Amino acid sequence: MGAPMARNLAQAGMEVRVWNRTKAKAEPLSAAGAVVAGSPADAVEGADVIITMLTDGDAVHAALSAAAPALKAGQVWAQMSTVGVAAVDRLSALAAEHGLTFVDAPVQGTRQPAEQGKLVILAAGAESARQALDPIFDVLGARTLWLAGDGATGAGTKLKMATVSCGISITAVVAEALALARGLGLDPDLVRQVISGGPMDSPYFQAKARAILENDYAPSFTVSNAEKDTRLIAEAAETAGVRLDVVAAAGDRFRRAESQGHGDQDMAATYFASFDKS
Repeated sequence: MGAPMARNLAQAGMEVRVWNRTKAKAEPLSAAGAVVAGSPADAVEGADVIITMLTDGDAVHAALSAAAPALKAGQVWAQMSTVGVAAVDRLSALAAEHGLTFVDAPVQGTRQPAEQGKLVILAAGAESARQALDPIFDVLGARTLWLAGDGATGAGTKLKMATVSCGISITAVVAEALALARGLGLDPDLVRQVISGGPMDSPYFQAKARAILENDYAPSFTVSNAEKDTRLIAEAAETAGVRLDVVAAAGDRFRRAESQGHGDQDMAATYFASFDKS
C-alpha cells in the first residue's frame, strides 16, 4: 500500500522521501522521483507532513520512535495504517510527546485503488491539519471523509474497523458459497452466473469470485493481513460491547487458510479453508 501511495505523490510533483524496513522494497520508488532514505530520521527531517503506512501499531510506533531525533514540533503526522482502536491512544501520545499534529487517517481500499489513487480516506484530526493534507489526500484518494473530533479520538480507525469488517465478511461468504457448490458436485461458476446482474451482484463479488474461479490469488490484500484485521475488529467490538459472530468466523477461516500455506495469497484464498486439504 505504501509504495504505490508514495509513487503517486512523487509523480504528482511533490517532494517525497521514503523509508521502508526492507530497503529493497523502497528502492524502485527512486525511478518515480522519490528519495529513498537510509533511516526514519532521514525520511522525516524537515518534512511538512509525515505519512505512515505499515503493518500494525507496533511497527508504526517503532518507526516514529526511531525518527525522533529529526522530528520537529508542528509537523503533521497522517497515520494511515490499519492499527486498531487500542493503538491510536499510544500513537497519539507519541505525537503529543514530540509536538506533532496527529491525524488518524486509515484508508478503505486495497492495492489496486492505492495504485490508481482511488482510496477512500477516513480522516480525523485538527482543522489546522487539513490545509496541509487536502492536496496530499486528493492525490491518494477518490474521496476523503473528514470526521468529527481530533486524531486522538480514533474516529477514522473506528470507522475503518466497521468498513473492513464488511469487506472481510463478504469475502468469506463468497468463498463459502463457491466452495459449497463445488462440494455438492456443481461447477462453482454457476453461483457467479446466478448472482451476476441481480441485487446481490457487485464489483467486489465479481472480483473475489473471479480470483477463486481462475485460481488467481495474486495479493490485493493478503490472508495474513485479513486475519490480523479480524483480531483488531474483535478487540474493538469487545471494547464496545458488541458481538460480531460473522467476522469471528471469518477470522477462524483465515487462520485455517494461513495454516494451509496461503498466508501470502489474496484473502480470497479463504476458499481453501472450506476443505481439509488445500
